[in-house]
Amino acid sequence: MIDTKYTLEELNAANVGNMAENMGIVFTEINAGYLKAKMPVDHRTVQPIGILNGGASAALAETVGSLASYLCIDRKAFYTVGLEIKCNHISSAAGGFVSATAKPAHLGKRTHVWQIQIVDEAERLVCLSTLTMQVLPLEPNSFAHKMLQKSPLSAFSD
Repeated sequence: MIDTKYTLEELNAANVGNMAENMGIVFTEINAGYLKAKMPVDHRTVQPIGILNGGASAALAETVGSLASYLCIDRKAFYTVGLEIKCNHISSAAGGFVSATAKPAHLGKRTHVWQIQIVDEAERLVCLSTLTMQVLPLEPNSFAHKMLQKSPLSAFSD
């Protein structure tokens, strides 16, 4: 289950200074069974023809799924990294916001699989994504340990 002791403000602080901030991704809801975020469909996230870029959908899906996965582990002993992402682009979006909801399909000791649904403001399915995360031990990987200590994710390692 997702650790819900963190506020949305704390989750969104982890977006500062990285791709999520540049794309306007904001976490909007945290629950033990899912994590939600939204992203604008604007000049940062559209194709030249003005519709949502599939890569932006993938970035949104991985952002929400990755943090959800990280919040499900013992963060003093483990960290998570993405193994695979698959996105089925169902329909287009040309403005407003899209929202992503990440729900766990499998939470194992070494892998997590997340289903992420991205919908537009009318709740129309835009993208269905599957994200597979690997759960790795912090030790003996001193590089990962150092990188996590420097990252905004260190706020969630208590």
